[in-house]
Amino acid sequence: MGLLLLLTYSLLSCYLQAGGVVTAQPQRLFTIRDITLSIEPSNDVTRDINVTLRCQAMVSSSGEEALSREYTIFKDGNTVYSKTSSSSEDLLYPLPQARVSNSGKYKCKINIGGKQLTSSVQKLTVTGLSKPVLHLNNGVVSEGEELAARCTAPGETGSIFFYFYEDSTEILERQVSSNQAEAKLRLSKAGSHKIHCDYIVLVPPDSFKSEGSVPIPVSVKELSITPVLEIFPQYKIYEGDQLTISCSITNFRYKPENIQLFLSQGTNLLSIGESKVNHSMVALAKDPGEFECRLEMGNFVKAATKTVSVTELFSMPTLTLSPAEVFQKEYMTLTCRSESYASERLSKEELTFALDPPQSHLMLEGPGVFYGKVLQSDFNYTCVAQAKGIVKHSRTLTVRPKVSVSIPKISVVGRAVLHQSVKILCQSDIGSLPINYTLLKDTAEVSVMSIKLPYQQALFTVTITHPAEISKFTCKAKNSHKEAQRSKSLNATVIVPLTHPTLTVIPDIAEISEGDHLFLICGVDGTPPVKFKWYRVGNQQPVHNTTSNTNHSNYQVPLLSKEHADNYYCEAVNHANNVVRSDPVIIEVRMALWKKVLIGGFCLLTGAVLVVVLVLCFKSKRGKREAASELSVKPSSPKSDDSNPPITVNLTHDTEVFNADTVRVDKAAVSVWSKRPAESADDEESSLESNEPDVEYTEVVHPQPADLERAPLKKGTDTVYSELQNSPHGAADHHDYQGSVEYAELNGEQPEINHHHPEVNTYQDLPEPVD
Repeated sequence: MGLLLLLTYSLLSCYLQAGGVVTAQPQRLFTIRDITLSIEPSNDVTRDINVTLRCQAMVSSSGEEALSREYTIFKDGNTVYSKTSSSSEDLLYPLPQARVSNSGKYKCKINIGGKQLTSSVQKLTVTGLSKPVLHLNNGVVSEGEELAARCTAPGETGSIFFYFYEDSTEILERQVSSNQAEAKLRLSKAGSHKIHCDYIVLVPPDSFKSEGSVPIPVSVKELSITPVLEIFPQYKIYEGDQLTISCSITNFRYKPENIQLFLSQGTNLLSIGESKVNHSMVALAKDPGEFECRLEMGNFVKAATKTVSVTELFSMPTLTLSPAEVFQKEYMTLTCRSESYASERLSKEELTFALDPPQSHLMLEGPGVFYGKVLQSDFNYTCVAQAKGIVKHSRTLTVRPKVSVSIPKISVVGRAVLHQSVKILCQSDIGSLPINYTLLKDTAEVSVMSIKLPYQQALFTVTITHPAEISKFTCKAKNSHKEAQRSKSLNATVIVPLTHPTLTVIPDIAEISEGDHLFLICGVDGTPPVKFKWYRVGNQQPVHNTTSNTNHSNYQVPLLSKEHADNYYCEAVNHANNVVRSDPVIIEVRMALWKKVLIGGFCLLTGAVLVVVLVLCFKSKRGKREAASELSVKPSSPKSDDSNPPITVNLTHDTEVFNADTVRVDKAAVSVWSKRPAESADDEESSLESNEPDVEYTEVVHPQPADLERAPLKKGTDTVYSELQNSPHGAADHHDYQGSVEYAELNGEQPEINHHHPEVNTYQDLPEPVD
């Protein structure tokens, strides 16, 4: 409650001091027009020059008072200086007595009320480093004694690397962030040495190296303590001899502290001690012959070394295989030998050989000679030679039994085409490499090829000149001293390229008509299967294609029409890939025979109808004339002496009477024939097709008057007949046709003509005239 009253009082006081009226401050308007960074006196200076970085900003504002500005200086992207100012004056960043470490890329940034602007980058380069100064704590030291050293780079700043040297050899490196470095140095050996130092100032991405300091001489005194190495025996050491090795210290008057002795052979540490170390071992020729006695006293190190020569008692054994190449289930010999031995120390009988591990499938035939059958898989053998406690092993011998080659198979790769290159493959299913393959033709050797790698193949190239020649090839395979395995004869089909293409047409070209079944047979000489194609001349797409396992095939058109008339040819190709083409054949399609017959028959029928119409017209007119003349053959009375009685003649066609005239018969007999005109060959063909009846002939026969006077007429001897006949050939045969024959018989008792249809009517039935 008291805090609330205090706050209210404060607000009231502020109000009264302001004259009782609270007014808002007007907002300042400004803009940052530009900012620049400059380096004075220059961008490139030498050390100890005073350098100033000037940051100048151009700001426009609406008020008279200066705005609060925040300046920031960057070097290589890192902030090195910042300042807030209410003055419009330039910002100055001094670099007194510039050093190499001041080199870099600088830029300036200004911030006013949240608005920022950064200048462009300016690069400053300072050259020249101060000479280093070396300080040593002592000028004379003993072996192993440390020497304190300090190297200083006067006035330098930044990241500095210091280097210390013994004579001209660098012995120590220090990196510090100040301008000096301290180090403990150990000099390598007794004698006089010179120590100096230098440094490098790192200004990424560059570095600057100083000159060397003034060298300081240092004297190193040798210590009287010395390691001693002794080996017994000293001369003519053989394998198996007992070696005694001693490592000790001499030439010391007092017992030094922290002394250690190390006895080693090569990299093998044998023993460790303080004042003396002994070690015993069997001499071996294979071991390194260099021994070392090493003295270490703090940082002080001294060593004595000796090399011992050990004579081999016997050389390392070697294991050999005979024969050099062995095959499964064959016999082999393993021989183990040492090429040399020290005969003055060792007899031949003392040296023994054995296989490691022992092999039950091998028998010992003599010292170091083992005989037995080869295993079917790879096996490792090692020989062990031993004498006087010395054991030596040979290198491991791996026996890899080879597999005898199987009977090879011979085949053609791809297709065998006559008169072209053919690849023949000879291959065995099993057999160890290398394998020599030989291609034979009959018994003659054609070519030899050696296969040494698994992915290789024995491919031979030949040319076949006759189809039967392919079966003369065989091949042999050999990979051992055994006789080569021979394959069977090559069995492959030789593709004969296509030749002599022909295009045969059935039926004959001259007889092709509409409606025929057309066959275009394409035939070739060569090896099937054959792919046939039939083309119309001028068309790129075939009208038909097929593949046949014979040398011929056909393209059929079941119902031929005028649209099929064209020039045709065929093409054929087989596995020899040679395309052959026949000569073109011209197909002309004629009109069908039945159309010709139909047209001819129609024409004949039309003509026949016209003829019948004309005949009917003629008969009608003739009948009228005969009726007008009243021809009659009837007698006046039955007993009349008239020898020519009148006869009534009726002409009929089928059952229709054309006319009935009365005819007076003269003394002489009258024969009247009505014949149709001869028909052409086409008309005859038309008659074959037409069933319409045609009038063949009409005949009337009368006996002569003399006959009538001499003797009376016999019944049936005088005949008047009319015959209508439809015959395809104009013959007298009237069987199975629609024509009809009508007869009128003349006698004394029958004055009228009877109409009937005889079953058979030939020209032989016709009556002969009476003499």
